[in-house]
Amino acid sequence: MKIVDVVGAVIWNEHNEVLCALRSQAMSLPGLWEFPGGKIEIGETPQESLIREIQEELDCVIKVTEFVAEVTYEYPTVIVRLITYNATIINGIPTPKEHEKLLWLPIKQLTTLEWAPADLPTIDEVMKLSN
Repeated sequence: MKIVDVVGAVIWNEHNEVLCALRSQAMSLPGLWEFPGGKIEIGETPQESLIREIQEELDCVIKVTEFVAEVTYEYPTVIVRLITYNATIINGIPTPKEHEKLLWLPIKQLTTLEWAPADLPTIDEVMKLSN
């Protein structure tokens, strides 16, 4: 089975809220929430990939900070290795170019959304910050 390496950004704002992105009907797993990001290209570090992906998907520039989690999840047709990092926006306002919707949520409300399975372990790590 094909393995795909992807990165995700846990983007924080000044109110200690996290940016959540709703997958559009044109994407795989439509209607599920995720941390924005995408595939790591050959020759990129995960951090470089994340900066590029957020620029492409959300039209803003981020600063990548601490590692959050690395998760391997087997979907029916692909194995995804998801590496997530904390990040903050340093330029621009997030605008959904590929996603259906963006939402800023306090940590304690993250579990109210229906997340893509590969993102769930990252949610667990982020939730630990609120305890």
